[in-house]
Amino acid sequence: MNKTKRKIFETSMKLFAEKGYDGTSIEEITATVGVAKGTLYYHFSSKEEIFNFLVEEGIKLLQNSIDIKTAKFSNYIDKIKAIVLIQIKIVVKYEDLITILLSQFWGNEARHQKCRKHILEYIKQIENIVEQGMEAGQIKKGNPQAIASEIYALICSSLVYKTREEKEIDTMKLFKEFENTVIEGLKVK
Repeated sequence: MNKTKRKIFETSMKLFAEKGYDGTSIEEITATVGVAKGTLYYHFSSKEEIFNFLVEEGIKLLQNSIDIKTAKFSNYIDKIKAIVLIQIKIVVKYEDLITILLSQFWGNEARHQKCRKHILEYIKQIENIVEQGMEAGQIKKGNPQAIASEIYALICSSLVYKTREEKEIDTMKLFKEFENTVIEGLKVK
């Protein structure tokens, strides 16, 4: 991604997170980036295309991070730990992206449906790992869909925690808290 496209991407992400999709205009994006409309339209054909690019890139980032990290472990509890840690790190580094994803999950517009579809695909990725862990006898039997949704919900929890703390999250401290509560509950005893 070239410098201008990256700047449009990052600025749009920040504005969408702060003002919402409907509250952000192309004019505001171009003014904040400091480019002409023609330059923006050279990289993206519409505000909707910018939004879709943000969501798709964000979900790809999560999915690729999970694939790479979980492939290193044979134990499924370790895979779940890796997922939780990655999610906390993503919240810390890409808070605006997570805000956008969570804010656009509900609703019936095409934008909401597309966002929901991507998030549900990501949750399905977690669900597959949970199911494999159950089959291997390493994760307590239960509803894999509910457990995967619960693990995904840690993104929301991390964001709420960060907002309440009003300071940077100590990633490892928060991870240990989730490990002691959520992850311990998944272990076969």
